[in-house]
Amino acid sequence: MIPAPLRRAGLVVTTALAALLALATPAAAHGADAPAGTDYRAEVTAIGPGRPGLSARMVEAGARLELTNRTGRDVEVIGYSGEPYLRIGPGGVYENSRSPATYLNRTIAGNTQLPPEANPAAPPVWRRVSDGPSARWHDQRTLWLESAPPAQVSADPTRQQRVRDWAVPLRAGDQAIEVRGTLDWLPPPDPYPWWVAATLGFLLIGGAGLVPAGTVSGVRALRAAGALLALGGAATVAFTVARVLDAGAEGVGGVLLGLVGGQIWTLLTGLGAVAAGGYALARREGGDFALALAGACLALFAGVTNLAVLSRSVAPVAGPATLARIAVTLALATGTGAVGAGILRLHAAARHTRPTRPAGSAHPAPHPIP
Repeated sequence: MIPAPLRRAGLVVTTALAALLALATPAAAHGADAPAGTDYRAEVTAIGPGRPGLSARMVEAGARLELTNRTGRDVEVIGYSGEPYLRIGPGGVYENSRSPATYLNRTIAGNTQLPPEANPAAPPVWRRVSDGPSARWHDQRTLWLESAPPAQVSADPTRQQRVRDWAVPLRAGDQAIEVRGTLDWLPPPDPYPWWVAATLGFLLIGGAGLVPAGTVSGVRALRAAGALLALGGAATVAFTVARVLDAGAEGVGGVLLGLVGGQIWTLLTGLGAVAAGGYALARREGGDFALALAGACLALFAGVTNLAVLSRSVAPVAGPATLARIAVTLALATGTGAVGAGILRLHAAARHTRPTRPAGSAHPAPHPIP
């Protein structure tokens, strides 16, 4: 009969492996193929000539261009061959099914195979895709699509430098308009200090599992591990909200919709870590198991899935990239540390509850075979 603490430790390991396999499938973070981080910063600098109610910005770490039209009149986005691509106005957002940009812009790499009906010279065929005033799309004019960096960046990758100025043409009736912006190379940060911090955090929190559980020090160690796990969970919740804001969410309703629609698992992971940390702080029965299970989920879903943040200069969050790196490091450190501490304490409990034979007892002699 396997002791209950060991069965719980096995469940933690099994859950972690299942979560790791789940991570192998494509994740819809906050866009079809939004990057986990990049070293290219795309920014909108102006719309010219300006029109009240017409605005543009980059979202999803610069992966998409967002155009919002509240002018009360239709505005068309021009495709790569001069054809109408999108129409945004009071009636919503329409895409031209004859425009090659409709298909090329569905992926950030722009490698979608064009269907036979894609013909920029043909009259537009409009198809409604949204009833709102905003459209977001991957625009090849704002991105660097090559796998190798530009020549000037290869010559000196340690210096921030301009890759190009870009412009996306629009049309409002007979008036030509442009969304203008820049694309810059930012040198990537050194991930080594963040890995060191995560490792030290793992060792510190995991070491709490070596303190005997039945002592005052053991109680304090469990509470400290729980408090730090809750801190990692709170950092994950903040990181998740920042990702949704970077995806273009506006207002409380937009943030909630973004959390439920694309970031629900990361959000639940962070909230679960906060709850498990509080459970351990309260010294509830099964606190060791909750600590290990929540830590495994936090390390995988909030840490491993966002490792690119540690080595990329532009993070997919609203706010400084340094804060995003702190959040991911906390998730890694507190998550892995909680797993270590929880499993060590479960193992110690299993040893403590293992039945022992009384001193001086002996096996009865076997009966002779007649």
